[in-house]
Amino acid sequence: MRWTPRGPSRNLEDRRGSGLARGGVVVGGGGMLVLLLLSAVFGVDLTSLAGGGESVTAPAGQAAGPIEETPEERERVAFVSAVLDSTQNMWARVLPATGGAPYRDAKLVLFRGAVQSACGTGQSAMGPFYCPSDEKVYIDLSFYDELRQRFGAPGDFAQAYVIAHELGHHVQHILGIDQQVRRLQNQDPGAANALSVRLELQADCLAGVWGHEANKQGILEPGDIEEGLNAAAAIGDDRLSGGRISRDSFTHGSSAQRVSWLRKGLETGDPNACDTFGAGG
Repeated sequence: MRWTPRGPSRNLEDRRGSGLARGGVVVGGGGMLVLLLLSAVFGVDLTSLAGGGESVTAPAGQAAGPIEETPEERERVAFVSAVLDSTQNMWARVLPATGGAPYRDAKLVLFRGAVQSACGTGQSAMGPFYCPSDEKVYIDLSFYDELRQRFGAPGDFAQAYVIAHELGHHVQHILGIDQQVRRLQNQDPGAANALSVRLELQADCLAGVWGHEANKQGILEPGDIEEGLNAAAAIGDDRLSGGRISRDSFTHGSSAQRVSWLRKGLETGDPNACDTFGAGG
């Protein structure tokens, strides 16, 4: 990707010096919900993090301590800031123009180890997540090492796709889509997994809409789109579980589905093409 460091985004919230523990986390009901939702990202049960470890609490408004970072991490912060601003600037233009609501910026929170969110206590092992209650995306930058080493998805566009996907959830929240899905899940628990898949695939497609715009602007380089598609394939439910879970148990979609919807966003650049709920298959 061709990107220019422009300093930290005004929507970046850096909590890497907050000093929260990296051990186990004792969480309440909201935190358990986060664990349940995010377990599907990696195909492993993360609910064991909810007990048996060191309790992590932080007083409201706790000031962050000094931040120590390596040159590599400093570059990642600059990259994340650039992608965050590029994606949100695009949505500020595109969302109202395509019949959606006015866009409002989300915040992106950097943390190390563990973090407090309005959705409960998160831990880096969960991977990046979006909390609709405070409209913030949370990411431990060490996830990018995990993405490259564990999931075999290297490259800067693969990293950008992760951020764009989470901001896709923010777009869904602005449009009220996530609230509608939660209501339907409560009304029909048997359809909860299928609805979750549709929600996640739509976020993939919305990430692709930003990728389309980035390509038009000359930000993408040869091979970048393939990096993003590879990352989408790497985190499909079937790939993560090694084929051990049935399609009915999917919560994020198969590798083929995730690639297909990311590609649709990349090719069309139209959020209205991302109607995963009206699409069959």
